[in-house]
Amino acid sequence: MKIILMVVGALLLLFGLHWIGQGTGTFVWPANPVMDNHVGWAYFGGCAVVAGIILIWYARRRAT
Repeated sequence: MKIILMVVGALLLLFGLHWIGQGTGTFVWPANPVMDNHVGWAYFGGCAVVAGIILIWYARRRAT
């Protein structure tokens, strides 16, 4: 279970950072007119980053 939480947390963290980059217009690859320069995606990305950090933290605290 610990490994699954770590993998899901890492994926949420990476996807969240990508969404923040696309929502703010600093990272526009791949070109996606739905996500580029829409601040709403940056907020979703911020939530995903926080959730990923919490999952990674929780997985590291688990003994088994």
